[in-house]
Amino acid sequence: MSQSSDLIQSAQRTIRLEVEALEGLLAHISADFVSACEMILASKGRVVVLGMGKSGHIARKIAATLASTGTPSFFVHPAEASHGDMGMITGADIILALSNSGTTAEIVTLLPLIKRLGIKMISLTGNSESTLAKAAEVNLNAHVMHEACPLNLAPTSSTTAALAMGDALAIALLEARGFTAEDFAFSHPGGALGRRLLLKVEHVMHTGAELPQVARGTPLRDSLMEMTHKGLGMTAIVEPDGRLAGIFTDGDLRRTLDLPIDIRQASIDEVMTVHGKTVRPEMLAAEALKIMEDHKIGALIVVDENDHPVGAFNLGDLLRAGVM
Repeated sequence: MSQSSDLIQSAQRTIRLEVEALEGLLAHISADFVSACEMILASKGRVVVLGMGKSGHIARKIAATLASTGTPSFFVHPAEASHGDMGMITGADIILALSNSGTTAEIVTLLPLIKRLGIKMISLTGNSESTLAKAAEVNLNAHVMHEACPLNLAPTSSTTAALAMGDALAIALLEARGFTAEDFAFSHPGGALGRRLLLKVEHVMHTGAELPQVARGTPLRDSLMEMTHKGLGMTAIVEPDGRLAGIFTDGDLRRTLDLPIDIRQASIDEVMTVHGKTVRPEMLAAEALKIMEDHKIGALIVVDENDHPVGAFNLGDLLRAGVM
C-alpha cells in the first residue's frame, strides 16, 4: 500500500509541476509572440523547425501541427543540416529553433550559415540571454522554474512548455489565416474528418445498371424483383420523360402489407411515396446523412438538375465509406 501511495504522489507531483510550468507561460505571451506570428504570416516560404534530443521530438510534433493547420512546415535534424540538409532550407523560409538551454552545439554551429544566407530565425528557448536567443530575430521564452524530474535533469516540464508554446503558435496562425474545418480536412484526407468533409454523394452512390428504377405503372411484384436484384432496399419510379415520380422502399413494403390491397395485382403507383426526399451528386455525403437522420429514412435517390434519377445509396453505403 505504501508503494502504491508513493507512486500516486509522484505522478501527482509531476503533473502539478508541469501545470505550473504551463501557467508560467502565460506571462511570456507578449510582443515577441506577436512578432513571431507576424513574421511567419508575412513569409512566402516554410517554417523549418530544428531541435536536438528531446527538443527534437517536440520540434517534430510542432512542425507536424503547423503543417496540418495551414502553415507549411517541416523538421530538419540539426546534425544532418551540417552534413547537407541545409540545402533543404531556402532564403524565403523561417527557422524555428528549439533549445531549452539556448546553447545546443549542433544548432549554434549552424548560426553563421543561417546569418550568411539571410534566413530569418525564431528561437524557442528557456534562456532569453542565451546564444541562440540573441542570434534570433525573435525569441519565444519558454522558461520553466523546475523540471518535473526530482533531479531537475530529465527534460519534462521544459518539453511540455515548449510543446504548448508551439501549439499556441500554430493555433494563433490558424485563426489569423481564417483556416477552416474544410481546410483541415484537405490536410487529413484519410481521417474521419476528411471523409466527412470531403466525400460527396457522387462518390458513394450507385449509378448506371446498379441504379434500381422502374417506370410508372409497373406491377408491384416486378418492382419488388428490381429491388431484390439491385440490393439497395429501394427503387426509384420514373415518369415517361425520365423525371422522378416516386420512391418505394422496404419500409414502404412493410406498410403496404397492412393495406387492404392485393399486392399481386397492385401497381407501384398505388403504393409508392410520391417523389420523396432527394439529393444532388455534388452534395456532401455528411449533409445527405443529416437528411436521412432527420427524416428517419434509410435510402435516397440522387437526381440531376432536371430531376432525373442518376444514382441511389443507402445507410450501408455511407457506413462503408466511413461517413458515419
